[in-house]
Amino acid sequence: MMKRKGLLAFFNNREFDKWCYVYFDTGLLYRYTKLLIIFGGLVRMAITIRLASLDDAKALLDIYRYYVEETAITFEYDVPSLEEFTARMRTIMAFYPYLVAEEDGKILGYAYASKFHPRAAYAWSAEATVYLDKAARGKGVGRQIYGKLEDYLTQMGILNLNACIASTDVEDAYLTNGSEKFHRALGYQLVGKFHDSGYKFNRWYDMIWMEKMLGEHEKDVQPVKSIHEIIKKGVR
Repeated sequence: MMKRKGLLAFFNNREFDKWCYVYFDTGLLYRYTKLLIIFGGLVRMAITIRLASLDDAKALLDIYRYYVEETAITFEYDVPSLEEFTARMRTIMAFYPYLVAEEDGKILGYAYASKFHPRAAYAWSAEATVYLDKAARGKGVGRQIYGKLEDYLTQMGILNLNACIASTDVEDAYLTNGSEKFHRALGYQLVGKFHDSGYKFNRWYDMIWMEKMLGEHEKDVQPVKSIHEIIKKGVR
């Protein structure tokens, strides 16, 4: 990708000026066109990370639909109904952070934490999940939304953050190991692999668990707070 200075230098040369004059005539139209071309590729709306609401359910389900129907990233076969998806959101949001990333009002993806295991002793562990609009992948959105998710979980007192990830020895049109690489880049470590544990699109896929420590494991540990307790304190 051309660097900012290089891009400005390219647009700010005489050959480009001549081209603009030929195709866009002279005067104000030319000047405005040049400014739009230069700054249109450099100035982007800031990505906002916020807590999700149930009103977001349809937009999030539309993102998830692609992963169910066209990938083995999720082992779910059928796209859940809007009612089912909303119920899932409501259950998670009762205690854990459920976040959306948006740019200029458009939702680019979502991430949430959920209970790792129902037994009480697992309370300080959580499972992280993220799905991005396929057009938003590779633009740093995942890193931003995961960073905010980990920040909230740390304030809640979560110590172990785990990720369940579909994996394969042979990448295909339905699954690559991009998610594993993404998590490794964020500091997650591989802790376990289940071989041929998911069957989808007439193929067997592996499943791996990765973990990241968010805090120290002290002998005397404080109870985990809900996301609502954190928000009530005015922490963002």
